[in-house]
Amino acid sequence: MAINKLAKHIRSTLLPAGTDKHTRSRLLKYITWLGVNGGDWTRPDLAVYRDNLLVDHSPVTVAAHLSTIRGQYRRVINDNDMRDQLYSIVPGEVGPADKKAFVDEAITRMENAIDPRYSKVTQITHQDRPDEAFLRLTRQQAEQLLNAPGVDTLQGRRDTAIIALLLCTGIREAELCSLDVLDLRQHLGGELALHIRQGKGCKERLVVYGDLDWCLVVVDAWMKAAVIFEGPVFRGYYNGYKIKRDHLSVRAVEYILQSYPISVDGELVMVHPHDCRRTYARRLYEAGMPVVAIQQNLGHANMKTTLGYIGPLDAHTRKPARVYSFDLGKLAIHAEQ
Repeated sequence: MAINKLAKHIRSTLLPAGTDKHTRSRLLKYITWLGVNGGDWTRPDLAVYRDNLLVDHSPVTVAAHLSTIRGQYRRVINDNDMRDQLYSIVPGEVGPADKKAFVDEAITRMENAIDPRYSKVTQITHQDRPDEAFLRLTRQQAEQLLNAPGVDTLQGRRDTAIIALLLCTGIREAELCSLDVLDLRQHLGGELALHIRQGKGCKERLVVYGDLDWCLVVVDAWMKAAVIFEGPVFRGYYNGYKIKRDHLSVRAVEYILQSYPISVDGELVMVHPHDCRRTYARRLYEAGMPVVAIQQNLGHANMKTTLGYIGPLDAHTRKPARVYSFDLGKLAIHAEQ
């Protein structure tokens, strides 16, 4: 009975209320695997679980899953209630010193079980990636994508508005999905800006529209057609016309973009929401926008991440300007002497 109570306590500590959806998904997968395989909650065999995940997932995904599980087990280990549960399963006739030794040993074994050295995931690092690995649209390709849905139907107006806002602000798909009407027109230093209430890392920010504020005209056209005056900006609908009340899902946005493939080097290519984010970074950089400004609009904590979004530059762009001068005539004078 005490063992079952201990397992239940560990499970509840591993998956506390309010856990974000990505963490929750990984932990539920692990909890289900434990249940199916009769695993010991107090001795997680992450090496075996790693091998199980590698059958269907990439090394990067597996590493993320294991990292999440280790982090939650550290919560268990540092939980005083956990020690109390362990003490409760020690027979009453055992002395205090032996009880403590038993509890310390159980926790040490748990710490050893989650040690990253015993469940490493081999990952290939990339010095260089081909251009095809990440799509950054040219201006012509971006305009092709913008014009793909058309604006003569309700769906067309919505999808055009989604694409326009992604390309003109560089926001993440989750940030786009969570937008409310009031977020569209905020101000920063007197400039019209988009309000991101909670971006990655729980970071709030404002994205200045600048000369790309024309995207608001497109968004307004969608909201007018959908009779949206407050609440979520982007929504689904029933039977092609009845608008839902809730925010559009991230998966729905991905499907929407993939339904408008564009021609890239003579082939039809599906565009993903993050491709629009990379396109935003690259196009604005080439237009002369400072990298720091792009970084702040994208909400990156690290400049290196922003540079990765901009991507490798072609030879013409990397061609240095004439920032120094030297009188080459001096060489001609001395050559005649």
